[in-house]
Amino acid sequence: MFNDIGLPELAAIIVLGMLVFGPDKLPKVIQDVMRTIRKIREFSESAKQDIRKELGPEFKDFEFEDLNPKTFLRKQLENDDLGLKEIRNGFDLKKEMAEVADAVHSYDTDPAPSALPSASGSSSAAPGGRVDMTKKPASPGRDDRPPFDADAT
Repeated sequence: MFNDIGLPELAAIIVLGMLVFGPDKLPKVIQDVMRTIRKIREFSESAKQDIRKELGPEFKDFEFEDLNPKTFLRKQLENDDLGLKEIRNGFDLKKEMAEVADAVHSYDTDPAPSALPSASGSSSAAPGGRVDMTKKPASPGRDDRPPFDADAT
């Protein structure tokens, strides 16, 4: 419950308790707090036992910690009924990417059946079906405007 409280935090709590309650009342306040924490723990344990009893014998191995998503996933991945380890070990991302890159490069080296014309009517395709992205397209002049479409405006 208080696993993340270190020595500096504990010292600060003690000093603050001494200032607020004084050295006379501090031991009684600590006893009251401990008694309250003990009662809360007993209440939660009895509630857990009641829930287990109501669920029946089918859920005798049920643990409330399993309701935490991280714990649930860790337990399911350790179980590995689905064969996830085989899938994870059989998948090689570098190999898959190399195959995709090879397929793309072999497609680029095949001659293209026809080059697509650009807006100005000239072909901007380089040999081998590649589009030369280093060349800037010719800026359209006044005569190269697309036709006016009244429905589009």
